[in-house]
Amino acid sequence: MEARVGKDEQSSPGGGAEDVADRVELRRIQLGLSPSELAHRAAMSPSYLREVASLHGDFDPEGLTRLAEALDMTSDELLHGRADPPPGQANAGAHQRLMRLTERECWDRLGTHGVGRLGLRGDTAPVIVPVNFLVDGRSVVYRTRPGSVGAVGTGTPLAFEADHLDEERRRGWSVLLTGTAEHITDPATKDTFTDRAGSRPWAGGSRPLWIRLLPEEITGRVIDVP
Repeated sequence: MEARVGKDEQSSPGGGAEDVADRVELRRIQLGLSPSELAHRAAMSPSYLREVASLHGDFDPEGLTRLAEALDMTSDELLHGRADPPPGQANAGAHQRLMRLTERECWDRLGTHGVGRLGLRGDTAPVIVPVNFLVDGRSVVYRTRPGSVGAVGTGTPLAFEADHLDEERRRGWSVLLTGTAEHITDPATKDTFTDRAGSRPWAGGSRPLWIRLLPEEITGRVIDVP
């Protein structure tokens, strides 16, 4: 039995015909498939593939399922996009401007704690890892496991970045710190950090090693409207 995808489904957020067609094309390119190869993989003719991808015409809903499977996606991902997409999916604003933040504004943006990204040298390339962080005065501290990627020695060059995006307003900011690592060994200081809000690692597990990033430079930028 043939059925048409309903109008509500076509007009739902992320589920418009153009959005679905764009997702099909992008995923096809990511998989390195030609249009004919994708059609063969989905067990349909190229013309039927175009009809299903554009949500036009009457077609068996099973065709949408076959297309999603051929693209290594779920039907919901194909129709509506990922439920947890990376930030920055919305189109850029028409009249945005990029401005530098002062040092004080950078620290204001970081607040008291959050999740950021630690940058350090790897064996063959730079390594970026997410970390929960606390702001302590004019420094950033984080906790990790001995022997982990982030468990660098005292004096090791480090970079740290945190940011925020407001998709609805097309605004955002980023703050970058560069400096060196310092191990925190004072038990009282470590206890103080452990008791603070935001100190519990999202990744869980025992992370007894506290490291402070002593910043040599802090810079930031903000995207805003005039």
